[in-house]
Amino acid sequence: MSGHGYETGRLNLPFTGIATFGKKPYVADWDSIDADVAVLGAPYDFGCQYRSGARFGPRAVREASTLFSFGHAGAYDHEDDATYLGEDVRIVDLGDADIVHTMTGESHANIEYGVRKILQAGALPVVIGGDHSINIPCIRAFEEDCARNGSIHVVQIDAHLDFVDERHGVTEGHGNPMRRAIEKDYVSGMTQLGIRNVSSTAREGYEDARARGSDILSVRQVRKLGSEAVLARIPEGARYYVTIDIDAFCPSIAPGTGTPSHGGFLYYDVLEILQGLAQRGDVAGIDLVEVAPAYDPSESTQILAAQLLLNFLGFIFHSRG
Repeated sequence: MSGHGYETGRLNLPFTGIATFGKKPYVADWDSIDADVAVLGAPYDFGCQYRSGARFGPRAVREASTLFSFGHAGAYDHEDDATYLGEDVRIVDLGDADIVHTMTGESHANIEYGVRKILQAGALPVVIGGDHSINIPCIRAFEEDCARNGSIHVVQIDAHLDFVDERHGVTEGHGNPMRRAIEKDYVSGMTQLGIRNVSSTAREGYEDARARGSDILSVRQVRKLGSEAVLARIPEGARYYVTIDIDAFCPSIAPGTGTPSHGGFLYYDVLEILQGLAQRGDVAGIDLVEVAPAYDPSESTQILAAQLLLNFLGFIFHSRG
């Protein structure tokens, strides 16, 4: 056997070296991005309504991602008989957007700037939060990209609808992002999966979301339909922006989050949908939010997040051929 990187070079075990995402190269100059995927940290959590701590999410997910970075050229999946994320997929880590404490507008503007630079470089943006409000600047950053390449359909995987318009003057907290997204004329629609139980949005929020073209399914509804039937409800051949709140998962496997909600997804519930999305259309952007590592001493939450992102990226680039 050859080509997997075990014969030459350093062993490069997960606990050695600098913990960039997947131990990929760090790019400090955002005007010199030359990659297929660019990872950006967005360690902002001032939009939280309950437990804070997601500001440490990017650091924790990067650390966890080293578990899956042994240095060989790609990961062979015997179920799919495919090798994912070979050396032909160039991934870089841009570090974090600058966060100005207590200043939502300035912090969000810095996140938006980072995503715009990634899109201008022709790379796929992968943003690690931070609370779910960081999706707001991420979607804003797509305005110019969508003018060139067409609209995006937002696929949200989450326990909460996050469709609050305004509450006591708050319009850009972590309960508002999907409402802000659907207002954009370049967001063609929305699929919201995993929404369940006691949520952050009142009845009128659900009515408003559906009236604006959103398709909302709970965990139980997703399981009853099955992944193929769920995917059939999502526009085929579209450009997808995928936003993943880690509280979409059951806290039995992902307790490290600020607003845990029991009855959530398990790993393959989500993975099969993400794999199907990668085959159904073009994934134009990804964010993963609300990992708050202080609430999970086992570190399984951030490991789940890193594993999910790396597998999803593998599916995307394998589908692109």
